[in-house]
Amino acid sequence: MTSTRTVRNAGLDTLRALAIALVFANHYTLFISGAPTLGWFGEIGWSGVDLFFTLSGYLIGNQILAAIRRSQQGQSRLSLVRFYARRLLRTLPNYYVVLALFACWPYFRMELVLPPLWQFLTFTQNLGLQPGTAFSHAWSLCVEEQFYFLLPAAALLIAACRKSLRMAWLTVGAMLVAGMLIRSHLWLTYVASEPEGSRVFYTEIYYSSLCRFDELVIGVALALLKNYHTTLWTRLTAHGNWLLLAGTALLALVWTGFFNDHYGYSMTVYGYPVLGFSYALLLLAALSPGAWLQRVAVPGAASLALWSYAIYLLHKTLCMLLRAPLAAQGWQPDHWATVLLMAAVSVLGGWLLYQLVERPFMALRDRYVPSHEVAISTAPHKLAA
Repeated sequence: MTSTRTVRNAGLDTLRALAIALVFANHYTLFISGAPTLGWFGEIGWSGVDLFFTLSGYLIGNQILAAIRRSQQGQSRLSLVRFYARRLLRTLPNYYVVLALFACWPYFRMELVLPPLWQFLTFTQNLGLQPGTAFSHAWSLCVEEQFYFLLPAAALLIAACRKSLRMAWLTVGAMLVAGMLIRSHLWLTYVASEPEGSRVFYTEIYYSSLCRFDELVIGVALALLKNYHTTLWTRLTAHGNWLLLAGTALLALVWTGFFNDHYGYSMTVYGYPVLGFSYALLLLAALSPGAWLQRVAVPGAASLALWSYAIYLLHKTLCMLLRAPLAAQGWQPDHWATVLLMAAVSVLGGWLLYQLVERPFMALRDRYVPSHEVAISTAPHKLAA
């Protein structure tokens, strides 16, 4: 859920800050106040994870596809070992530190049951996950890591095929259709006869890797467009403000659909790819030179974006730990001052984790694994478009 960019893009920072704000609002609504304290923003805030997925799909997909394109031009080649090393040095240190807190400090996990450690260590905790367990929000990291362990190998395999570009687009389309078919089958089999919002919906569909890769695939599709359809990319990004308007309108439409019928068949099957497309339009607007979203730096967004991964890992538990002590002092969870205080503590906790763990390991990564590419002296076959 983090970017490897060194030159900051104000639009990407804004979107990442929006994503973590949405997630915080939703978790606050569900686990702290138990009421619509933050209104519709909190009710729909779960979709912040989907925005993270779209951003990650594009950013990581762009790294991989740009490397493959350069290999086709005989400049360098993608090293899977280096790619995975850089990816793991980015995500594992923060993740393992927080996991250690849950595993070794009973106070930190409160009265919640922690799933077996091997599930966290193998990024399979989301499979069959029951809501209400300790560190349950790690499910989204599992989905991302599973996807990105498969993506480089799949991209290299497709690049080795004849008419590889056509094959890549067919794969994107097939994955989106497959996601809809899988959700349809699971909804009809497990969810149709259950009460709205039941635990089975989350276990069988919401947390499932097979049901939640739409936005990741759409993000990769944007990277494919950028690297192999440069003329179309240039034309699209010349209209960044219109893309922002279209993305906002589509997002408002799909948010309304989820707000009114989050667990229904139609939104379950079709809502997630539409949500991904709306975020993709916003992402295109953020990548459009001179567009409003890229030109306007929202105060504080760059910092929230930089610390967003660490904030994501800690904020839910920190707020849950603070709820009872604050209430005992008269700070009720539905009061705006309590919301601001918990938000500030969440940001502070994320900043500390970033400074003490993430930043040092990023420095080690940049020193010992500075790139996921290696130079080549001879050009491989140029692949057919």
